[in-house]
Amino acid sequence: MAETRIHPSAIIEPGAEIGPGCEIGPFTLVGPQVRLGAGVVLKSHVVVTGDTVIGDETVVFPFASLGEVPQDLKFHGEKTRLEIGKRNRIREYVTMNPGTEGGGALTSVGDDGLFMAGAHVAHDCRVGNRVILVNNVAIAGHCVLEDDVIVGGLSGVHQFVRIGRGAMIGALSMVAADVIPFGLVQGPRAHLDGLNLVGLKRRGASRDEMHALRDMLAGLGKGSFRDSARRMAEDEQSEKVREVLDFILGPSDRSFLAPHP
Repeated sequence: MAETRIHPSAIIEPGAEIGPGCEIGPFTLVGPQVRLGAGVVLKSHVVVTGDTVIGDETVVFPFASLGEVPQDLKFHGEKTRLEIGKRNRIREYVTMNPGTEGGGALTSVGDDGLFMAGAHVAHDCRVGNRVILVNNVAIAGHCVLEDDVIVGGLSGVHQFVRIGRGAMIGALSMVAADVIPFGLVQGPRAHLDGLNLVGLKRRGASRDEMHALRDMLAGLGKGSFRDSARRMAEDEQSEKVREVLDFILGPSDRSFLAPHP
């Protein structure tokens, strides 16, 4: 592990914990409650503040702001946290806020994500592993993005929305309801437009699994999602279909995006 390097113009406030091999660039501010894992790189003009943890080997690019108070008028200075995992790439002007008391007091981001320039992760979100937010994506408060989700550029996700594992959101979409695992969603007022077949192939899904998911999606269009899911769950054998059905039948504060007619 290389030695830690801190530029003379950087401000490291007393109490901050800097792991071995970190690199902190010029005009960067690290607050007193911040904990950086091994090999974290903060390039120039980064602000990391609040009760914020950043995992090993994450790289943060210039002008990102991590851990500043939530953009929520209900926040009144209560003790909340932001936890960011390992090996993330957090690009220019990204903002990530900690949680609020009413939302569980924690915003969490998993490992190996790519957060492109201008992306925003709001208070009380739970973001999984290998998530990609393309430029200027805005994730509102209390959202859940499961592993391997991709959100296309200039898209917005409404508060309390859940996006299931492996789903893809097309660029310029406004997502106002839950998205099933492996779903493909797009549109100015987004609709479910099929399956993320490219993502499924990349992750080794078999032809039989993709056919089973397609059959399930056709069946979900007959009546309400939950009623259809309950019927199919009684005898479903496919592991990936079962994952989607369990997601639909799980707790949610939003409805589901309907398939495109």
